[in-house]
Amino acid sequence: MKAKTVWETLDKKGLKAVNTFAAEYEAFLSDSKTEREFTANAVELAEAAGYHDLAKVEGPLSAGDRVYAVNRHKNVSLFVIGSQPLSDGMTILGAHIDSPRIDLKQHPLYEKDGLCLFDTHYYGGIKKYQWVARPMALHGVVCRKNGSTVQITIGESDDDPVLGISDLLVHLAGEQMKKPAAQVIEGEKLDILAGSIPSKDAKKEEDSVRKNVMDLLNEKYGIEEDDFVSAELELVPAGKARDYGIDRSMIMGYGHDDKVCAYTSLRAILDEKHPKRTACCILVDKEEIGSVGATGMQSRFFEDVVSDLLDRQGLTSIKNLNETFRNSKMLSSDVSVAVDPLYSEVNELKNSAYLGRGIVFNKYTGSRGKYSSNDANAEFIAEVRAAMDKDDIMFQTSELGAVDAGGGGTIAYILAQLNMDVIDAGIAVLNMHAPCEIVSKADVYEGYLAYKAFLKNIH
Repeated sequence: MKAKTVWETLDKKGLKAVNTFAAEYEAFLSDSKTEREFTANAVELAEAAGYHDLAKVEGPLSAGDRVYAVNRHKNVSLFVIGSQPLSDGMTILGAHIDSPRIDLKQHPLYEKDGLCLFDTHYYGGIKKYQWVARPMALHGVVCRKNGSTVQITIGESDDDPVLGISDLLVHLAGEQMKKPAAQVIEGEKLDILAGSIPSKDAKKEEDSVRKNVMDLLNEKYGIEEDDFVSAELELVPAGKARDYGIDRSMIMGYGHDDKVCAYTSLRAILDEKHPKRTACCILVDKEEIGSVGATGMQSRFFEDVVSDLLDRQGLTSIKNLNETFRNSKMLSSDVSVAVDPLYSEVNELKNSAYLGRGIVFNKYTGSRGKYSSNDANAEFIAEVRAAMDKDDIMFQTSELGAVDAGGGGTIAYILAQLNMDVIDAGIAVLNMHAPCEIVSKADVYEGYLAYKAFLKNIH
């Protein structure tokens, strides 16, 4: 590394670029709290940049053509067709757009002790005690039997009410505070307080508050209680992403993991014009729960889209598909842990990432003995290093905590199973998986430049 931090390399023009990009990211993050919202907003940016829906494009594609494909409103793949045959391989950026949250159950509404609540099930790895006694917003969709879909957002507008999960007052919490942190708040107590006014028309007094809440939802959104069965409603922290720190050097927001890497990857491929190798950006769902399901990275959707692209080039055999993946090279764009000076003991400091020092490369993630890890090949790492140096990109390398301290995973191993070279490359985060995560503005911009350099310099 040529300097201690990215900040020290910036001139006046560079500082302006960092702050401008950070402001654009903050606005996008604030408006993209769910995977559906991120996908819709990504498509809007892509179309403004000249991308076309692959499903509406007929016939072969030419070098420089820009296309995207959406899967079930929750993940999107973008491509810039290269001058070389697709079977020569792609340069790929891949990130996930889901984040830890609280989901409503399919039968959520109930009344108890004169209050109406929504029953929930948390999504992803969280410290449950962090999600109580704070303003929250409800985002998502309700799909009715007639085929129509209702978009719901409650808690983001200044005129909206907010929701939340109550906590036990400290005066009566003696027994609660004796519990281990993982048990202070139980999963079944993460229920949302939704209302307290009884309906005058309720047939049963014990259902009067519940009925009033449902009547209000029906009046505004035209939904019935049975419609919750086919709904996806997510409780997320209310409010916008904000500048953080007296010096405004950081961004506080919900969902940096992994929307910060997804956004910078998206912006990088939107800038790509005429690559030799086809450039690709994959933005997927469900990573926080194992990359499962039809919209997770383990789905066949990505393979299906690549097969479609190959078919348009007259390459129709399974051998062509396997050759394409074998020759492809990928950055699994996912966040890494930043050293927190309050908890530095969980890191091995000479192999750790720090805020402000650029994009982070993780040769391996996993836990304990590198279990469930993609362990990138040394030859590929050398190639990536050279690509970064060519554009003077500042980067650092890291492990996900000290050996035996814990660990985690990404989508990297799933793409590596297709026999392509993959390494994790992302932005360092404080407070990971908390309702408010923190990143450095300098790292966000440097990450964007790093992804551009990868698309440009990997051959």
